Amino acid sequence: MEQPIFTTRAHVFQIDPTTKKNWVPASKQAVTVSYFYDSARNSYRIISVDGTKVIINSTITPNMNFTKTSQKFGQWADSRANTVFGLGFASEQQLSKFAEKFLEVKEAAKLAREKSQDKMETSSDQSQESGRDTPSGNQPSSINGTDDEKISHSGPETAALKAENDLLKSAVEESKKCESELQALRDSSARLQEALQEAESSAESWKTQATRSLEENNQLRSKIAELELQCKELSVERERNAQLTVRIQELEADLQDKQQELENLRKQAEIIPQLMAECESLSGKLQAAELSSSGLRERVELLQGEAQHRQQQQNSLKTELKLLMEQLDGKIDELHEVRQGISKLGIDN
Repeated sequence: MEQPIFTTRAHVFQIDPTTKKNWVPASKQAVTVSYFYDSARNSYRIISVDGTKVIINSTITPNMNFTKTSQKFGQWADSRANTVFGLGFASEQQLSKFAEKFLEVKEAAKLAREKSQDKMETSSDQSQESGRDTPSGNQPSSINGTDDEKISHSGPETAALKAENDLLKSAVEESKKCESELQALRDSSARLQEALQEAESSAESWKTQATRSLEENNQLRSKIAELELQCKELSVERERNAQLTVRIQELEADLQDKQQELENLRKQAEIIPQLMAECESLSGKLQAAELSSSGLRERVELLQGEAQHRQQQQNSLKTELKLLMEQLDGKIDELHEVRQGISKLGIDN
């Protein structure tokens, strides 16, 4: 009965059967990959199932090799399945654990094969020895040529010899089966060696492909750097475009204001003929007013001349009045003196 002895998760790939170079994904996502041990057959297998589909069923033999092609990717060739399996892990530690387990299982398969070969060799040696002893044991019966003697010798010893003969025949048949199995194992070993050579050649091709992929990665990194610069420039351009958009909106608002002003001016321009007529009437009135103002100016000048004349008359009258006042003051003084004299004379009298 098979039992799982180690389980992990990985992305499963198979080599392209036509090109033998490109990887074909066998699973869309990471699936469970397990080592199984069959105690009845004393064999080890790697099995992986995606849903109901078996994508890996590989029996491990001592000639298999697990190769790490990168930090997270490994592969091995299976000549019986006539393909190369590849596993992509999430971390380098998972890959290392899977590779270590592969070596352990490979050594265990090697020990199991050596034990089976030892058993086959011992069984073949025993069959050869029993084959050599059988003629000597049968010599007495073959020497005695008469049937009576054969019948006389038939008894418990003859039955034992027959049983031994049957055992020898079964041993011979088993040895033939073992030889055919050994030949099949040799053929499978030759096929495995061929697969190993193909795997080595594919490993070389994978190395060249890895170098190419590294170069492509470097080119892609440079392109990514250029694209990042372009993205930065695009972000700057976007900011400029946003600023320009805001500026355009402001200009559109100003344009709407100007259009409103222009509409107002158009409305005012429709009133201009009326204003011109009013201006013409006002200009006529202004001319009439200027004519009347010129007459008024002349009249004002005349009035100013009359006023000056009257001012001169007033000034002359003031001077005359002043003289009269002075004369009146003198007369008053004289009258005062006369009054004082008269009063003085009255006192004396």
